[in-house]
Amino acid sequence: QFILVGLKSHPGSLLLLSVLNNMYVVTVVGNACMNLIIRMDSKLHTPMYFFLENLSILDICYSSVITPKAALTFSLGRRIISYNGCACQMFFFSLFATTKAFFLAVMAYDHFTAICNPLLYKIITNKRLCVFTVVGSYLSGCINCTIQTGFTFSLSFCGPKEINHFCDVPAVMDALCSDTLVNEIVMLDLCGSIIGGTALVGFISRVYIIITIVQMPSAEGRCKVFSTALPHADRQLILCDCVMCAQPGATSSPDKSNTIAILYTVVIPMLNPFIYTLRNKEAKGSLKKQLKR
Repeated sequence: QFILVGLKSHPGSLLLLSVLNNMYVVTVVGNACMNLIIRMDSKLHTPMYFFLENLSILDICYSSVITPKAALTFSLGRRIISYNGCACQMFFFSLFATTKAFFLAVMAYDHFTAICNPLLYKIITNKRLCVFTVVGSYLSGCINCTIQTGFTFSLSFCGPKEINHFCDVPAVMDALCSDTLVNEIVMLDLCGSIIGGTALVGFISRVYIIITIVQMPSAEGRCKVFSTALPHADRQLILCDCVMCAQPGATSSPDKSNTIAILYTVVIPMLNPFIYTLRNKEAKGSLKKQLKR
């Protein structure tokens, strides 16, 4: 068993519990509503919204791996998680986090194709390719989380087996007795390759998109493209920054580590409907239409 020392009761625990619960409800309801809007409006049955639909499901799963357990720990004061439970939490957390990173890279390429090659867009991003990229993202995430979980739990644990907040790689590594140098190198190389590769795809896509937008003669067209592309760029930058901060050795402060953990497991998934729906004219138009019905 492991003790979640980062979730101790304190005077502000009730307030934090309330905030966590409210943010989790907003995350589930907001992403579910966005998914429902996309399914109900045939005009939104495009590759971009197909990826957004899958991303909203990912965000719900991503937040559900951590938030309910954290809320239960605060409310009951039982700060214990089993060995198998910790391994499962790490596995699914890594799975959804990695899959999301690949999703954002795929969406960046989708935006690049739609803006820079509009005449070939429907040919390039066909239904078969969309399904293939979604399945490929999940397979890549599964490979990464299997390696991370397997490498981490293959070593021996010692002491009181205390974990700072929840079972992610940096927190569990702190409870290991064995030498973690090899593990840290493997994890950093693997995570660095994934984060760097997906971020590079996003960066190159944004550069070409900006060049294309600047060359557009219509100001209205430029504003429309910016309103679609910028929210996705914001999301990818925030996720990459948070995941980099969460890697082993990125921060030595438990309080800072807890803040980062809450940010990328609760806050970012909650912002998904606001980033992609409220700042998108097509999605807002569809939402108004559904509300009128």
